[in-house]
Amino acid sequence: MITLTLLTRPDCTWCSDGKQLLAGLSRDFPLSVEEVDLNSDQGRRLAAEHRLLFAPGLIADGRLIAHGRLSARALRRDLTRLSPLP
Repeated sequence: MITLTLLTRPDCTWCSDGKQLLAGLSRDFPLSVEEVDLNSDQGRRLAAEHRLLFAPGLIADGRLIAHGRLSARALRRDLTRLSPLP
């Protein structure tokens, strides 16, 4: 299972697009996605810790792997690298 944290803001188009993208990728990868609002205490702490510039932010294995408009091709590459061996 690949555990991801998605940092989002309300009324954020790129955040909505990112959620849809991850839902689609979950058909090909074993994903567990926790969504965290950037306005929450946890969201502000994670954004500061990972120096997130703008939403959405995607964290895997304790590091920021993507932010802003998420790219399907880049995420597929990263998720392939993060996938557990069969």
